Amino acid sequence: MLSKKTDITRRQILGTTIAGASSVIAGSLLQGCKTSTGLKDSVAPKGQGIPHSQPITGDPKVRGPFPILSTPFTESGAVDYEVLAKEAQFVDWCGSPGMIWPQSGDSVDLLTMDEKLKGMEVIAKAMEGRKSVWCMGVQGEDTEEMLVYAKHVTKLGAPAIISRPPDSGKTEADLFKYWRALAEVTKCPVIIQTSGGGKAKPSVKLLIQLAKESQYFGYVKEEVNPIQSRMRELVAAKPTIRRVMSAMGGFGWLYQTRQIGCEGLVTERAVYADLLADIWRLMQSGEDPDGLNDRFSKLLLMLNLKENIGGNQLRGFHLYVWQKRGIFKNRLSRNYGPKKSIPKKPIMSEQKLTKENMAEIDSRFETLKPYLKPGKFSV
Repeated sequence: MLSKKTDITRRQILGTTIAGASSVIAGSLLQGCKTSTGLKDSVAPKGQGIPHSQPITGDPKVRGPFPILSTPFTESGAVDYEVLAKEAQFVDWCGSPGMIWPQSGDSVDLLTMDEKLKGMEVIAKAMEGRKSVWCMGVQGEDTEEMLVYAKHVTKLGAPAIISRPPDSGKTEADLFKYWRALAEVTKCPVIIQTSGGGKAKPSVKLLIQLAKESQYFGYVKEEVNPIQSRMRELVAAKPTIRRVMSAMGGFGWLYQTRQIGCEGLVTERAVYADLLADIWRLMQSGEDPDGLNDRFSKLLLMLNLKENIGGNQLRGFHLYVWQKRGIFKNRLSRNYGPKKSIPKKPIMSEQKLTKENMAEIDSRFETLKPYLKPGKFSV
């Protein structure tokens, strides 16, 4: 929910979309919509990665790790758009198939509409002529607000979209109406994040129905319990379901790829984008199962630092790694108010680390270096 004033007020922006939204919502919205991407299915390679019998369906560009960019801030608490652009280009340099912004709860909730719209423009500009798919987060309090972002990123030519349930969603009918409206305006693949937003969460049945109605749906970031059971149902629904992606910090990524048939990862781990890309390469080829296990274990070694250092699970000590890699200038974050309320003015904090904390991060980061891209990134 937006609670801070912006240069362009929510009412002004939404006023331009309501007429279009109402016509989208009325009647049978997607009759005649194609139910296939028109892409020829292929088969995953043999080996210890993706099950070799698993057909690859949907847009092949939306596959593999799509790490969420962490939002950088200036000392004044404003979004640091220069660093945001640099971060996107770093992820592309790392060889990651894609990236996402804004999508983590703090960036979705604690940035103003103006900040998100401008950030989308900055990323679109930064990614001109580059390979990685820049996937834009499109969601809102309700359908009308979501459509503001959807129309904006469509004009920018975003190659992909990700969308979580609406904040005001109370029933599956609300979710159906909301995502059907998105299907009417989008021109690219849409990854549905099943968690976040309001109380209502999409059933597997709803996800399949949306995929049947639109060629752009059927891509799922699964985060609703029982996660692995739902993943199996979704994978079994191929080719209607086009892609099932792991999430939840990446802890289950290897198992869910090998044993279930997931084909990607969405998580705020962009600072390790080159490691994620290397893990994905081996998942696809199956050529070095021991090397794959070693890379993944090194990733878990970093992620497990949360148990000792604490802090925000998504950002926390990873901001120190962003500094080590020469991308971030500081470790500042915006925070929720009491009971996860949205403060009227940004509440800023800086990640505090002891010498012991930094020494342990440094030691574990050293173990990643054989698998990181050689050389130094520069814009």
